[in-house]
Amino acid sequence: MLFTKEILITGKVQGVFFRKYTCEAADAVGITGFVKNLPDQSVYILVTGTNVQLEQFINWCWQGSPRSKVEKVEVKEMELQGFNSFTVER
Repeated sequence: MLFTKEILITGKVQGVFFRKYTCEAADAVGITGFVKNLPDQSVYILVTGTNVQLEQFINWCWQGSPRSKVEKVEVKEMELQGFNSFTVER
């Protein structure tokens, strides 16, 4: 069964290749969706996958990229959405 989650990450998450590493982490667990920077310096992610895949991915979000400093990860359940792949939105 698939689920869609909205994830908002705050901290030092822009200018540290966070989106690039997020894409790699999403591909590694096999989920789809997108990641983008927001004007308030946070990062927004919308992902679809199984509960196990999403749990693994959310755990990764707390680590982030090597140079990031994640302070907060907010997760909300969303209406199911289908994506073909995981992309970085600019």
